Amino acid sequence: MNRPIFTVPALALALSVPMLAMAANVAAAVAEFSGEAAAANAVAAAAVTADVAADAAAQTAADASVGAMAAPMATVEVSTRKTRSSVALGKADMQKILPGINPLKALQTLPGVSFQTADPWGNNEQNLSLFVHGFSGQQLGYTMDGVPLGDQQYGNYNGLSPQRAVISENVGRVILSSGAGDLATASTSNLGGTIETFSSDPARERNLAVQQTVGSYKTSRTFLRYDSGNFGNGNSAYLSATHHEQKAWDFNGRQGGNQVNAKFIHNDDAGKLTLFFNYSDKIEPNEDATVHSATEKFQPYTRPFMYPNFAAALAYLSPTGATPAAEGNNYRNYYSDAQRTDYLTYAKYEMPLGENTMWSNQIYYHNDDGVGVVAGPIGVAGLPGLFAVYYPNQNLKQVFGNSGYATRTTEYAINRNGWLSTVRSEFGNHTVQGGLWFEHNRSSAYRRWYALDVNNPSSPYSRPSNPLITQYGSEIDNKVVQLHLQDEWRMQPNLALQAGFKSSLQFADGQYPVQPAKGAIANGSLALPVGKIDTKKWLLPQVGARWDISAQDQAFINVQKNMRQFVTYGGGGASPWSLASQAAFDLFKTTAKPETSITYELGLRSSHNVDLGAITAFDGQVSLYHVDFKDRLLTISPTPVITSIIGGNPVLANVGSVKTNGIDLSGTVHMGRSFSLYNALSFNRSTYSDNYNNGKDLVPTSGKSVPGSPEWMNKTVATLNIADTEFQLIGDYVGKRYATYTNDLDVPSYFLMSLGVSGKLPFLNSNVLKNARYRLNVSNLANREGPLNVVVGAASGTYNTYPIAPRQGFLTLMADF
Repeated sequence: MNRPIFTVPALALALSVPMLAMAANVAAAVAEFSGEAAAANAVAAAAVTADVAADAAAQTAADASVGAMAAPMATVEVSTRKTRSSVALGKADMQKILPGINPLKALQTLPGVSFQTADPWGNNEQNLSLFVHGFSGQQLGYTMDGVPLGDQQYGNYNGLSPQRAVISENVGRVILSSGAGDLATASTSNLGGTIETFSSDPARERNLAVQQTVGSYKTSRTFLRYDSGNFGNGNSAYLSATHHEQKAWDFNGRQGGNQVNAKFIHNDDAGKLTLFFNYSDKIEPNEDATVHSATEKFQPYTRPFMYPNFAAALAYLSPTGATPAAEGNNYRNYYSDAQRTDYLTYAKYEMPLGENTMWSNQIYYHNDDGVGVVAGPIGVAGLPGLFAVYYPNQNLKQVFGNSGYATRTTEYAINRNGWLSTVRSEFGNHTVQGGLWFEHNRSSAYRRWYALDVNNPSSPYSRPSNPLITQYGSEIDNKVVQLHLQDEWRMQPNLALQAGFKSSLQFADGQYPVQPAKGAIANGSLALPVGKIDTKKWLLPQVGARWDISAQDQAFINVQKNMRQFVTYGGGGASPWSLASQAAFDLFKTTAKPETSITYELGLRSSHNVDLGAITAFDGQVSLYHVDFKDRLLTISPTPVITSIIGGNPVLANVGSVKTNGIDLSGTVHMGRSFSLYNALSFNRSTYSDNYNNGKDLVPTSGKSVPGSPEWMNKTVATLNIADTEFQLIGDYVGKRYATYTNDLDVPSYFLMSLGVSGKLPFLNSNVLKNARYRLNVSNLANREGPLNVVVGAASGTYNTYPIAPRQGFLTLMADF
């Protein structure tokens, strides 16, 4: 019989320098004791879910209702059923950080997680940065209710972000497996773990939840959800919608959009049917990163766009469309944004096959219509040469509308469907599970250029039409098959052994209906590559064990191998179909290998009630991990500027291995139900094992740290309850990060705080209005400045940064009807 889930009052921050120093001393002592022992993921601010189905079944009506008040003390859970480090945040704790928050941003309170983005919600995908134990966001796996969400790279070709897949307020919980995910996780990119998002179920009672957020920079977020309650024969449903908008903090850009969710559940003796629908239509203003190098004399804190001041934009350029020479590569564009429209739906049926066997089948469909837009000067970044290919010996300013600007788009389409089937059976001391995931994805990417008419300038909030140039267009048909089989053997009442494997197969065929003209792509490419690449890895094993040392203490160990399939995207990025020639593609196909990792985890969980005066309980976890990451694929840029607008076809090659060692320490001190203090300290050391050749020189990366990923992080959450009011102070320390592959440049550490205050408004309650309450949130409480996230794309000498956004405040009012 499974032990109950530990509960750990959640998110608590030790915000004092002495506490940070003390935690650092503890970590140093543990590191000295453990030496080179492998390290594992910590989980203090989160909860390990033993079984997703059990979690969903146990979800209370209050948790399902958006309007539900959180418990007096925020909680996190540590499950005892998994053999690896796996942690979760519940809905209440996520929404306390900021109502409407991106589930990925909410994870930044967990040990080992480094997350940065320009807006307080984490909605902007273009400048999002995520690292977990040295792995970047594109090397993790993502799902929503089991549906694969792709690898989350900007300009996604095989999925969508969690905040576009489900409304934030409808998220029941999000689970981070920071070393190795479940074998059944539907992902082709989960080298470094998985992030699983789960939507809440309909509430048991009829309810209308209304929520309104207002705040800095003209913020307005309106959320509505109607729950039907049970309406006979095991039926329940909800319908939900949100409208979100906010002005960018450093220019006149508008973020936001509309989203609709619907969920229906029918549950009876024959099985459980779940239907889900999501519609998302969002526009996010992009932010230009600041270029840093010895040759860039002008390095502004921000690079704001000039929209809608078209007169200023015209005056900014020379008569030929050139930008001020003194600004170098940090010139200003007129506008840029990401427009995304997504439809996502699934049907899932779970049925018993006898007393001890359950069979689950789920089908899903996702359609995305997206475009990334940049309206910028025609005289920069090699554009005169590009345009001259299509309009030789012509006045380019006149060709592009006589404004000195042109609009560039990358127009995306995703059309994918899939099927997940899992059988789970218990007999004797064994629990056996096997399953299949199949997906068929047809994606495309077209690069086009449009005129920006001086007499009728375009807007970032509408799609341009009538292109002057279609630079290239890719179409890729991709089929994925994943199989898994595992057995959990309960050898003793307090000891379980788990072993299994998965197989990952990918069959991709890429074509270019529109090939670039000669000179239209960097490196002088005459034709982008076409063809098929089939990748098959039949045996990716996993073995682990958990030992219940006592009723309060548990140890776990896990070893697992994972693989990241080749990216199937045409026209850019780390994809074989973005190479410069057919010959380069053919060579890659025969010589390159997919990235693989072997993760070793070892950890101890503990939960004790104590009688030490005011201190009534302590919960904590220590975990160690070691990762062998092999056949790393590196995109070697053809242009010296990391974010060059013209783009180009890179060299893509295996450049060796990465060794990772790390430790996570986390603990929560409880003082009754009035106060809790949580602190988590993480150390991660990820280093390259090899040098590589960029085609011209040997780049000395052996022994260098993986850039962008901090070695030291500290997370703290302090939660205080006084009567009906809760105060929560959150701190996030991120250490120094290297900014190049050779580590010759770096960005400094930062420490950011946020404040949350919430409480009831009982004087507003009536026979109609119930459960009225408020929530006040302040981000970047101390109004710090500096580089927030670093964009790495060069071996040495240059990097890009996005800045820390200023302090912002938000007030949310909510009630049920």
